Amino acid sequence: MNITEILSEQLNINEKNINNVIDLLDEGSTVAFIARYRKEKTGNLNDVDIRNIEKNLNKLRNIEKRQEEIINSLESQEKLTDELKEEILSTNSLTILEDIYAPFKKKRKTRADKAKELGLEPLYNFLLNEANSRQEAINYAKDFLSEDIESPELAIEKSLDIFAEDISNNIDARNIVRRDGMMRAKLSSTLKEDPNKIYETYYDFNKKVKDIKSYQILAINRAERDGALSVKIDFTDEYNKKLIADLYEISNEYQKELLNLSIDDAYKRLILPSITTELRNFLTDSAEDESIKVFSKNLKPYFLQRPIKGKNVMGLDPGFRTGCKVAVVDQNGKYLDKAVIYPVEPHKKEAESIRVLIDLIKKYNVSLIALGNATASRETEIFVNKLIEQIDKDLAYAVVNEAGASVYSASTLGEEEFPDLDVTIRGAISMARRLQDPMAELVKIEPKHIGVGQYQHDLNEKKLDEELSKVVEDAVNEVGVTINNASYKLLSYVSGLNLTLAKRIEDSFKEGNLIYRKDLKNVKGLGDKTYKLAAGFLRFPDSPEILDNTGVHPESYKIAKKLSDYDLDQLDLDTLSTALNVGIPTLEDIITELKKPGRDPRDDNPEVLTKSEIMTIDDIKIGDEIKGKVRNITDFGAFVDIGVGIDGLVHISKMSDKFITDPNEILKNSDIINVKVIDIDKEKSRISLSMIN
Repeated sequence: MNITEILSEQLNINEKNINNVIDLLDEGSTVAFIARYRKEKTGNLNDVDIRNIEKNLNKLRNIEKRQEEIINSLESQEKLTDELKEEILSTNSLTILEDIYAPFKKKRKTRADKAKELGLEPLYNFLLNEANSRQEAINYAKDFLSEDIESPELAIEKSLDIFAEDISNNIDARNIVRRDGMMRAKLSSTLKEDPNKIYETYYDFNKKVKDIKSYQILAINRAERDGALSVKIDFTDEYNKKLIADLYEISNEYQKELLNLSIDDAYKRLILPSITTELRNFLTDSAEDESIKVFSKNLKPYFLQRPIKGKNVMGLDPGFRTGCKVAVVDQNGKYLDKAVIYPVEPHKKEAESIRVLIDLIKKYNVSLIALGNATASRETEIFVNKLIEQIDKDLAYAVVNEAGASVYSASTLGEEEFPDLDVTIRGAISMARRLQDPMAELVKIEPKHIGVGQYQHDLNEKKLDEELSKVVEDAVNEVGVTINNASYKLLSYVSGLNLTLAKRIEDSFKEGNLIYRKDLKNVKGLGDKTYKLAAGFLRFPDSPEILDNTGVHPESYKIAKKLSDYDLDQLDLDTLSTALNVGIPTLEDIITELKKPGRDPRDDNPEVLTKSEIMTIDDIKIGDEIKGKVRNITDFGAFVDIGVGIDGLVHISKMSDKFITDPNEILKNSDIINVKVIDIDKEKSRISLSMIN
């Protein structure tokens, strides 16, 4: 198998660049390192391209491994022929590979095996190749009677079990049914028992398999698991059986009758159940992959939200009976103070709560409040508006998605960071820090708990965790990590590092042992290879060496220092590239870093929407044009926070004058957009929005 050639065709990437990426990956280089510091070798491929190469490379290598396993198995069975070996090595499909191997697998005894044990194989060969009539077959079958075979008719029937199995093992026959499944088959679901009408949309569902959306597959699967729906796939059976029959050359009407009988048996008993299971698995895997892709597309921009810098922030974690937990952090996220107030029902100590907050705001010069969006959020937001009216300083607030905050609060990391604080206060701290530096705080939570995907709880947990960890890793390395206030959890996502090394780096910095970037080499277990992979992504703002606070890799420091003799705005890159013996992409990156040392790429993203007054669904009307923030993107549309306590939905059909198939074509998570209100359903608390015009 020529893996490079296959990858080049699949991904439309130059074979030379693919080979270089494979070599770098095999050397142990990370995707982030390759994308950032080996642009000349990759042809300037981005992290997404390199991830795709890595993912498809692993798939093809797994196929190669399976080919080798099957060949070894067939050799040990003494059944490997040159033709069979060539057939195995010529396919790059695991499905077809397993079809080829199926007749040779060790499995439980089949009806065909029993027929062969009864000595009926010669009868099967006679029926298929020589029999001209039923009577001729019966006469021949009399020689096969035994204690287990009481009549010639039974002998013929049992011998056809061999034919049925041969048909079911025929790759062309199976592909006929597979193709029908993907092109013409329909999936239907009907009601079994759903007292709460959770799955009402799917009570009478009937749609071609090829037209079903991924979220529909995941919803139907969940409903089937819950016992709410009965699900089946209907194939075009007679058409398929006719096509299978055309695969066989038959010399007379009697053999045609036997062929049709065997096809009926093989189709119903062997092929259809197998292909149906295979198709359902394929649909589920594809839906999971699509859902993970949707999650990933939401997650990265969510992590890359613009941080709010230079402000002391108060975090509010709302609650009814247990009160609202309050935490204040300074502009670097350092915890300062806490309180618990009871501004809403059932306590309604509003005046007292306002006094407590005003004291904290003035004491710590708080200018922004981060309000969690869970239980009692709306009631607390009304209270915050009253607070703003009574305070004599500029104060704004932002509603923060607190998905996963409780997970962090009760985690080992939460306990390590704040061992003396109650879990609820840790949650309030997390609210505040999510505004100040979303990425640094969100990495402390498993990505699947962040709540920006669709049906994430129905997905393969291992696959979801692996894919989302890669997204987080790419986001962290795209921004870089400032050593001064980085948790070991954030550091662990840096190229080349793991949790153990991250903890050692954090401890070493706290002990004052990391001043320069090169001091990383003194961290136990951090060798030259890891240093090469990690150094460029770690920023040292207090280092006497200014390049330590840039994305310039230490291997390029000499080149960067030579550029101090040039006017960075008046450069001939071609001439300079030759003079300094460096590629143009790397040279451009160095120049960008030198122009803005310490630059945070997230500063180019939209600002966080803050408010100083509350709105409700009663304050808006159809036709209103409002600015909102994209909270979540799914296959069918985007949910947008327009500041009324209920996220509005922009359906995919209302996103553009042009036809689009994927909301991600024009939107990404956390975008700030203008929308128009087109429908309001107060009873169901639903708001429909449009981006058109």
